[in-house]
Amino acid sequence: TEIDLEKPFARMTMVEAVKEFSGVDFAEFMSDNEKAVAVAKEKGIESFRIVSNIGEQAQQSVFHLHFHVLSGRDMTWPPG
Repeated sequence: TEIDLEKPFARMTMVEAVKEFSGVDFAEFMSDNEKAVAVAKEKGIESFRIVSNIGEQAQQSVFHLHFHVLSGRDMTWPPG
């Protein structure tokens, strides 16, 4: 797949870019959020954050799609 870097740049979300350039519909994974909520409730967790690190600057160390479920402390924004 070739990515056009000429102006004007296409404006799209990361989900749209992944779908266009890889054929993977990342939105399908969003239903996993419901599963995470169900498991969290089962474990007695009322609130949590789901994150995915993408790229070296985001400190990604395992180079495949995976998620982290964070809980057990107050979360700040911006994260970090």
